[in-house]
Amino acid sequence: MDLALKGKRALVTGSTAGIGEAIVKMLAAEGASVIVHGRDETRARSVAYAIAGSGAEADFAVGDLSTDFGADAVRQRVGDGVDILVNNAGSYQHLTWDTASPAEWARTYEGNVLSGVRMISRFVPAMRERNWGRVIQIGGGLAAQPLSNLPDYSASLAARHNLAVSLARELQGSGVTSNIVAPGAILVPAVRTFFESIASQRGWGTAWADIERNSVKEIIPNDVGRLGRPEEIAAAVAFLSSVHADYISGATIRVDGGAIRSAF
Repeated sequence: MDLALKGKRALVTGSTAGIGEAIVKMLAAEGASVIVHGRDETRARSVAYAIAGSGAEADFAVGDLSTDFGADAVRQRVGDGVDILVNNAGSYQHLTWDTASPAEWARTYEGNVLSGVRMISRFVPAMRERNWGRVIQIGGGLAAQPLSNLPDYSASLAARHNLAVSLARELQGSGVTSNIVAPGAILVPAVRTFFESIASQRGWGTAWADIERNSVKEIIPNDVGRLGRPEEIAAAVAFLSSVHADYISGATIRVDGGAIRSAF
C-alpha cells in the first residue's frame, strides 16, 4: 500500500529512542521528510543522520517541551511547514499514591500533556490554512483502565486522549484530523531492563523469552501473549498519517495485543 507520504513533512516529538525513534524512521521510510526531536542534541542529531544516511530527508530539533522556551526553540528551528505532528514526548516514574506528590503530578502533566498542547498551538494553525494535516497523540491503555500505581502517569494519558478528541471536534471540516494511537506494554530498553531486574525475585529464569512470557502472564496480560514492538506502533501511526486515513478522526487505535478488553 502506498501511503502517499512523499512530500509530507513530519515532526515526531521524543524521537531519539524507543517508540518515537521507530515512528520517525518508518515515516521516513515511507517517503516523508522527518524532524527528529529530543532534549539531547547529540542523540537527536545521531538519529537524524542515520535516517539521512539511508537516503531519506531528515533534520533535528532540540527543546524541552515542558517549557514554553523549549517549545519556542523547536518552532523556530522547524518553521511552520509541518504536515504531520506526532506528540510522543513524555515520561513516567514508578510512583504510587504514597510517593507521587502534587509537585510530581504537576511535572508529569507539564511533560506529558502540556508538551503536546504547546506543539499543537504552534503547528496546527498552519495545517488549517493549508487544509490538510495529521495530529496524532501517543496515548496508552492506562488512560482507560488505570492501575493503583502510576496514578499521575495514567491521568496524563487520559488527558492526552481527551484533548485529541476535543481537537478533532475543533478541526472538523478543516482537512486536518486528530487521533490517538494507544500502545500496550512495548519492548523498549527501559521496559526490558525493568522486567529483567525483577525476574530473579519472581522465578522467571534468565532467558529473555521466559522473562517476556512470564511478565505478560503475571503482570501485563494480553490476548497475544507477548510484549509489543515499537515498529507495530509506528505502523499504526504511519497509516493514520496517510491519505488512506482521511475518514478517521477522533479515534483511538489500540495496539496492545488485546490488553484493553472493551467492545467500544
